[in-house]
Amino acid sequence: MSKHIGWALIGASNVARQWIIDAIQVQANSSILNVLSSSDERGAKFAAENGTPAHTTDINAILTDDRVDAVYISTANQFHCEQTLAAARAGKNVLCEKPVALTVADARRMIAACRDARVVLGVNHHLRCNAMHQKLRRILAEGTIGRLNAVRVFHANFLPQALHGWRVNDPDGGGLILDSTIHDIDTLRFLIGSNPTHVMAMTQSGRLAHDGVEDGIMVIMRFPGDVLVQIHGAYTVPFSEGGVEFYGSDGVLVGRDCMSQRAAGRLFMRNADGEKEIPVEHHNLYHYALAAFSNAVRGTGQPAATGEDGLAALAIALAIRESARTGRQIEVEIP
Repeated sequence: MSKHIGWALIGASNVARQWIIDAIQVQANSSILNVLSSSDERGAKFAAENGTPAHTTDINAILTDDRVDAVYISTANQFHCEQTLAAARAGKNVLCEKPVALTVADARRMIAACRDARVVLGVNHHLRCNAMHQKLRRILAEGTIGRLNAVRVFHANFLPQALHGWRVNDPDGGGLILDSTIHDIDTLRFLIGSNPTHVMAMTQSGRLAHDGVEDGIMVIMRFPGDVLVQIHGAYTVPFSEGGVEFYGSDGVLVGRDCMSQRAAGRLFMRNADGEKEIPVEHHNLYHYALAAFSNAVRGTGQPAATGEDGLAALAIALAIRESARTGRQIEVEIP
């Protein structure tokens, strides 16, 4: 029988409640033992509603528990680094929400700490786990649409009231770029197989967010091979169907309804023969991610998105933020 993995949730978050708890529970020989919240009342309510046997406001109660093998961190972004470092020192494997940190230097510290402690560090970039994106990646790698010329990503949606908070009022850790656009960045890295060399961006603010925090964005990126990429993201657009479009010398690939947490998306190819739909066998994105992470903890394979993937996506996101703030084209540097 595979090694049992005992989990603790660091953060009584909506994403943990809606997606991660189920994804852990469907894994073989895995269980959730504790949940950390800064509020004892919120932690107790979360634990009762989700069948978690214990709750705490003290992270040391988790880190000193020998039954806990792995932690899922979904606290506000500014806490990711220190909580990951503490977990690594305690010998706990870490699955961290994105962004992995708020600075590249902190992301490097997290990667080094987990490597030195010989624990797994994964980052929850869920969109690369979408079966449609995985099929699209294989088709692109095969060269089916010829030389890639340009890409368009449209990831504009409407942020529910329950998810406002730091996302719309924290100038440092909040905003669309680090909350949503960073997912588009990781997805592009996964699909294209490289990092952009330059970025330019303009943002909107004030339709939903406060204090200059961005709630809409347009990004232009240049990838190796002179591939131009456009991203449109927003918190303020209801009824929009997210998707991706890849324009090649011999054809076009279009992915529709594929930029959410749901197991969804339809893939189409257009070329000289017309348009056809490419079948996709969908799977739960979080089940897939937690299976990969659990296997890595047990010594097989690696997380769907590694700490290094998280660092690269963060570095690109910060370059986009700098471009939006300065109005300049920014050269991307990924250490």
